[in-house]
Amino acid sequence: MRILSGIQPSGRLHIGNYFGMMEPSIQLQNEGDAYYFIANYHSLTTVHSADDLRSHTRDLAIDFLACGLDPAKATFFRQSDVPEVTELTWILSTVTPMGLLERCHSYKDKEAKGIETSHALFAYPVLMAADILIYDSDIVPVGKDQKQHLEVTRDIAMKINNRYGEGVLKLPEPRIGEATAAVPGLDGEKMSKSYDNTIAIFEEEKTLKKKVMRIQTDSTPVEEPKDPDKSIILDLYKLVASPADVDQMIVDFRSGGTGYGDFKKRLFGAMWEHFAPFRERRAELEADLQYVDNVLTTGAEKARLVARSTLDRVRAAVGL
Repeated sequence: MRILSGIQPSGRLHIGNYFGMMEPSIQLQNEGDAYYFIANYHSLTTVHSADDLRSHTRDLAIDFLACGLDPAKATFFRQSDVPEVTELTWILSTVTPMGLLERCHSYKDKEAKGIETSHALFAYPVLMAADILIYDSDIVPVGKDQKQHLEVTRDIAMKINNRYGEGVLKLPEPRIGEATAAVPGLDGEKMSKSYDNTIAIFEEEKTLKKKVMRIQTDSTPVEEPKDPDKSIILDLYKLVASPADVDQMIVDFRSGGTGYGDFKKRLFGAMWEHFAPFRERRAELEADLQYVDNVLTTGAEKARLVARSTLDRVRAAVGL
């Protein structure tokens, strides 16, 4: 079983990235043949500084390795180190109806928010399809907000197969679970750099505490019971605390007598402790950048062998 996932190097990774994509991917590296890539082609739609893109790409590589990605179990590489994916993107685009892309929520949402649009932003799902299909992926872990793009990938693959012959491209399956549910930000919206509501994975201690204390709450008095089902604090606490500690916080919410400030301090402590081993590993990796670069180079060499094989099969099928 081949598993495929990617993440954009668009800035500092936050805990929404970790719990939404990274942690599930790290768990899956023990279940099959995992291919994880840094989607730097995709980031060109939002990162317009060459220095920033290079810096974000290396930082993402360090972060992912620090958080538990094992290059002995998973193939880890930069998207741009496998240029075959851009040729497959063009071939896929020849069978992709405009209407299919026009219905994609991601593009429409960005357009509605006033984000500058481009052909790349519009055609993003085709490049994503190429990312998935070029490695003959079986399973793609996705969040609910990305499910449509996986459906688009399957639609495009079926169109290629219908036109050029069954089996030219493998149809991947999505894996959607609780682990890929949206992580709330400081304001209760989905945690996203676009909303400026994130908590970075490797936040400085003082900055982390300051951000946690900024989490939005209602005006329920200290002595009154509070609703645990409508609390950003508790939603985040569930991600980093033990089940017993979560149960105790729920009891304290319903009992009254504890203010939101105390709950936030509890959340800060659990969050700081949860990521402590990752901070230690990250410091080691920053002191050995050659190792990080070697991991990416070795991963790309392996990924290109698979990509080349798929592309050769597709080229022959379409007549190139």
